[in-house]
Amino acid sequence: MRRLIPILGITFVDIIGFSMLIPMLPYFVTHFGASAFVVGLLFATFSLCQLLSAPLWGNVSDRIGRKIVLVTSQIGATIGWAMLAFAPNIAWVFVARIVEGVSGGNIGITQAYVADLVAPKERARAFALIGATFGAGMVFGPVIGGVLFLKYGFKAPFLAAAGLQLLTLLLTLLFVPESRRREDREHIGLRQVLDTFRRPGVAQILVQKFALSLGLYGYYAVAALYLQHQFGFTLATTDFFFAAFAIVSVVMNAGAVGSVSHRTGDRRMSNIGLASLLAGFVLLAFAHNIAVLAAVVLLFGFGSALAQNGITALISNAVHDREQGTVLSVGSSLDSLSGIVAPPISTGLLGGAGPAFAGVEPSFFAFLALVLGVVATMRRPKSAPSSE
Repeated sequence: MRRLIPILGITFVDIIGFSMLIPMLPYFVTHFGASAFVVGLLFATFSLCQLLSAPLWGNVSDRIGRKIVLVTSQIGATIGWAMLAFAPNIAWVFVARIVEGVSGGNIGITQAYVADLVAPKERARAFALIGATFGAGMVFGPVIGGVLFLKYGFKAPFLAAAGLQLLTLLLTLLFVPESRRREDREHIGLRQVLDTFRRPGVAQILVQKFALSLGLYGYYAVAALYLQHQFGFTLATTDFFFAAFAIVSVVMNAGAVGSVSHRTGDRRMSNIGLASLLAGFVLLAFAHNIAVLAAVVLLFGFGSALAQNGITALISNAVHDREQGTVLSVGSSLDSLSGIVAPPISTGLLGGAGPAFAGVEPSFFAFLALVLGVVATMRRPKSAPSSE
């Protein structure tokens, strides 16, 4: 796992910058007099760009290497955040987010880079380390961004994020070696992006991942509104809540995934995680005090760590090493599609029926993903390797 230290370090710096600004973007958009609908449209536009570009960049990384695609993504993010710092109007803001969205979105590439370096049976644990790194960055980023905004206004956090992206670019160029050997860079055509959904061993897992993502993104979209309606949380209280959840996420990803994966295999681990997520989502309807809310946080943190990393490992292990970038980036694009589809459903249910219904959409899709996982477990041959 020592070979992962450079990419994990760069991911940590990257997420600090990213998490500084994501909570701030809605306020920045309304600062121009735009409506809440425009805020949603901005996030959907970014997700759409990543939905279309991620599989293409993943395919490129299989053909010419991971490092150059990571560098391209970092250049795009640097330009995009810098553009926001000097945005004179809302149209400029949209252009900036399109630049960043089209330039890559390097989650799938980072996962492929990690898959290049570790054995299949260790991939769930390695992917969990990426998740822990994300969580750690999410603890510090919002606090730094909030302090900069209070002292200097919107421009300072955007410039700081652009500076951090520039730092990750330099660190990547200097310290991250290419993970793909030249002789392994076979020609993987763009046709394989579409073929991914027609391959029986992969397509079913991708469908399960899509169901999981729809549940998770529905919850992410509705969480702040749920806390406001159900518990009267303010913006500051919500920030503290998400920082606390990020700490739980770090602990679960770093401490639980590796041991559970080795004991149960990735398939059963993902099922355990999905059952935990389902329990947490259902419990939202009955959370009327902080103790029950804390139980939801623990169930969600434990469940999301096991389910996401288990399913990602299953996808990675189902394909040849030369296809990691393409297939993992296709999986990443499903996250982007979920970010477009799920939020209007979950927030619409809360707005129309009240906070007790905030967990309906996440619960439905978590249940669907769990059913798919249980069926796959029952169909798995007895001689299948334990990593499954």
